[in-house]
Amino acid sequence: MITVSGSNVSLQISESLPDNYKQLTWFYGPDQKIVEQEFGRPPMYFDTSFKGRVMLHSPSGVLCIFTVRKEDSSTYLLKVLKKTKNEKVWKVPLEVLDPVPKPQIKIEKTEEIENNCYLKLSCKVLDQSVNYTWYGDSGPFPKGLQNSVLEITSTKQNYSKFYTCQASNPVSSKNDTLYFTPPCTLARSSGVAWITTWLEVMVPTVLGILLI
Repeated sequence: MITVSGSNVSLQISESLPDNYKQLTWFYGPDQKIVEQEFGRPPMYFDTSFKGRVMLHSPSGVLCIFTVRKEDSSTYLLKVLKKTKNEKVWKVPLEVLDPVPKPQIKIEKTEEIENNCYLKLSCKVLDQSVNYTWYGDSGPFPKGLQNSVLEITSTKQNYSKFYTCQASNPVSSKNDTLYFTPPCTLARSSGVAWITTWLEVMVPTVLGILLI
C-alpha cells in the first residue's frame, strides 16, 4: 500500500482471521509491538510512536493508523496465535510519501542558432525521489528526454510556445511552466502569469474603491 502523509490507513489481510484465536499482535517491523489482544478481551496498546494514533477493530483484526508519517513506512506483521498454539503470520507493506512540492524551472542556457533555439532547462525538487515529465505544445516529450534536465533544439518544425515540467510521485504531482516567443525569448513563467491575472482583477477593484 502506498499513501500520502497525513492520511488515515487501514491495514488488513486478505482472509478472515481463524475462529476463536487465542491472541493476535500487530508489529511495526519484525519486533516492535503496536497492539496485542487476547480473544474476547480489550486490546492493549503499547507505548510507542503509534500510541494515540491507532485503533484495532475486532473481530476483523484491521489496524487503523491515523495521520500517517513518512517514518511509518515499513512491513507490518500480523501474528495470530491459534488455540492449538500454532502461529500464523501475515506481512502487510506500507509506504508513506510526502506530497511533491512545487518545482521551479531554471534556464541553464539559451542560444539562438540560425533561427533555431537551443534550450537547456532544469527542474529539480530537493530531497524528493520523484519522476520528471516534460511537456510541450504537442504533449509529452520522448522518454529519452524525461529527466530533471531538458536539452532540446527548437526549430520551425518542432517549435513549442511553452515548456512544462511535472514532478510526481505515486501520491501527488506539481508542475511549473515557462512560455517562449520565437525563437528563444522568455515570455513569462507560470508565476508571472498568476501575477498578471491578479493585477487584472485587483486594479479595477482598487480604483472602484477610491472612486466611492
